[in-house]
Amino acid sequence: MVGVGFGGVPSVGEWEEVERAYAAVGVSVQVELAHLADPRIGAELTGRGYRLVSFEDVLGVELGGRSWVAPVGVEVRRDEGAEMGTWLDVVVEGFAHADDEGVASHEEFPREAIAAVMRDMASTNNTRRYLAFRDGVPAGGASMRTGGGVAALAGAATLPGHRRRGVQTALLSARLAEAEAAGCELAVITTQPGSTSQRNAQGRGFSLLYTRAVLVKEV
Repeated sequence: MVGVGFGGVPSVGEWEEVERAYAAVGVSVQVELAHLADPRIGAELTGRGYRLVSFEDVLGVELGGRSWVAPVGVEVRRDEGAEMGTWLDVVVEGFAHADDEGVASHEEFPREAIAAVMRDMASTNNTRRYLAFRDGVPAGGASMRTGGGVAALAGAATLPGHRRRGVQTALLSARLAEAEAAGCELAVITTQPGSTSQRNAQGRGFSLLYTRAVLVKEV
């Protein structure tokens, strides 16, 4: 659940309805609560048995009037469909070997689950896929979804052997340039606090918009 707290505090009945819906499919309820939301919601959730498991940072950058210089030695290509299999292999492998800097993610999934989510996400009409190459070899991948003047950057992963070589910086630069060309005014990205991904984004001009607490209730 995202966006809770910007349109009032949910009632007890509304929380119960949500929890029943999740229980019906046998999964835990996860609420991503922005620190800008009504603080009464945090007290409500902990009182209902939710526990804090992690934090995430959402960063943004205005796109107008900026230039996005890519690092030398990394080529980024947009995948129009012919390289879908390669893109999927790269991002799944990258996510399966998470970087150990910053706050660790509270989630861990088998490769099959990661592949299914990435495949579904990449198949939507407004999602673009990108592959980064070093010396002609696939080194990283990422995606971008656009709509309403906003570009949401996601799905970024680098193969372990190519990290700290400018791959993510190149993928950021390519996506930001395309987002601006597509008429987007703002780009946003979600990162783990203190992670390499966050530092890369800040190096491209992103700043913190808000932090969200991740609270989970087992069903």
